[in-house]
Amino acid sequence: QVQLVESGGGLVQAGDSLRVSCALSGRTLSTYAMAWFRRAPGKEREFVAAISGSGGNTYYADSVKGRFTISRDNAKNTVYLDMNSLKPEDTAVYYCAAARGSYGYRPWNYDYWGQGTQVTVSS
Repeated sequence: QVQLVESGGGLVQAGDSLRVSCALSGRTLSTYAMAWFRRAPGKEREFVAAISGSGGNTYYADSVKGRFTISRDNAKNTVYLDMNSLKPEDTAVYYCAAARGSYGYRPWNYDYWGQGTQVTVSS
């Protein structure tokens, strides 16, 4: 049984940086492509970033490109999302997701989900 647990969310000011983490248990992380999605109040869940199983390929939504970095440490079974130059519009619940297949941009590409961690950016 795969379980994903996010951590590291919080309240920050615009322009600040924050790292959120996602720990996978129950399987070996390198088996999965991983991604971060987010859901802002009143909006649909949206793709943020993805990383291949080996970590050799990364993909970003245009809205975060150049500000966010996804990475993984397969030895620690953990995926990270480093967020810089945060904006109020980045406020959302951030979810990590794991895919048995290759990465994708849609929620249905992913098989397992964490419970989410709240990130709030004040102006």
